[in-house]
Amino acid sequence: MSLPATAEPSDIDAAFRAVDRRTDLLVDVSHQIFEHPELCFQEHFAHDLLCNALESEGLTVQRHAHGLDTAFVAEAGSTGPTVAVICEYDALPGVGHACGHNVIAAAGLGAGLVAAELAERLGGRVRIMGTPAEEGGGGKVLMLRDGAFDGVDAAIMVHPADHDLPAMAAIAIQRLNVTYTGRASHAAAAPWDGANALDAAVLGYVNVAALRQHIRPDERVHGIFTEAGEQPNIVPRSAAASWYVRSPSVDGLAALKERVLACLSAGAQAAGCTMAHEWLDPAYDDMVDDAWLSRRWAQHSAAIGRPPQDPAVVGAVVGSTDMGNVSHAVASIHPMIAVAPPGVAIHTPEFARHARGPGGDAAVIDGAKALAAVVLDRWAAGG
Repeated sequence: MSLPATAEPSDIDAAFRAVDRRTDLLVDVSHQIFEHPELCFQEHFAHDLLCNALESEGLTVQRHAHGLDTAFVAEAGSTGPTVAVICEYDALPGVGHACGHNVIAAAGLGAGLVAAELAERLGGRVRIMGTPAEEGGGGKVLMLRDGAFDGVDAAIMVHPADHDLPAMAAIAIQRLNVTYTGRASHAAAAPWDGANALDAAVLGYVNVAALRQHIRPDERVHGIFTEAGEQPNIVPRSAAASWYVRSPSVDGLAALKERVLACLSAGAQAAGCTMAHEWLDPAYDDMVDDAWLSRRWAQHSAAIGRPPQDPAVVGAVVGSTDMGNVSHAVASIHPMIAVAPPGVAIHTPEFARHARGPGGDAAVIDGAKALAAVVLDRWAAGG
């Protein structure tokens, strides 16, 4: 479908001014979420903070939405296209908001509030969605399955990074848990009576390390040991590992999963142990950014002094997100906004410091403005 129309410049200016009026609120929300890091499906503080902010401006909020205790949905507008504005707010274990989800939440809140203010006058609808557990729990996938995105014409969000980028190189992922079972024995008195489950896990790990030489350069496999025995003088009877398997597409992921599982199973066979495995649901699909929405984001981002850079030149941000699943059902974008200097990677303590600093604060306001402008463009396009 052709979407040639865009919002009037005067309406964009009005949206920008509406964001500016909320600067103190949005920065405060970002800081509060940062200072109360909560892991996936435990984001009670962030859930209540965001819901309260929405309700304070007259919006009706469905708390604990779609069967998830820390999800929410608020809507405004009665006619026209529906744009979902996404808020994420879960943190990481050990490093807090080193992925900058405090910025995502506050920018989404700002764009959503402004869109709600303008919806009736401009003839559009906005659905502000709080989506928990992006860092592994797949909150958006669960909400998608429950109908949260039904009737949505576009879904948009922005994610922090070390550059302003048109998109994230978000590839498909599925998590894997593996448990090895052997036979305990005294490691000095009778090691020959044991079957070493840790050996099985280590051999499987080494097999995967060898496999990495022969997978595509845009595929990823990484894992950790989560159980490795009880004490040195007992042959480990049990060991376990957790793995992430990633590929640029769902089909590629399916093929890579078989190869990884074969490597891990071979370790168990070589050590005389048994292996059980579980592929964790939900899997994350690759991200498909809508071309028209991406162009609108790029124009507005450039207009506020953040022209998106070429990932081929400055380096792409590679990862995975449950927004990928949404993008296969609804026209979506997942651009990146700079909060940290070039070279400061996400998921690091240094990145977390910037997410709470001046760079993060500026990204909240600029991100809210560009997202709000995209909402207005999509309304103007109709359909």
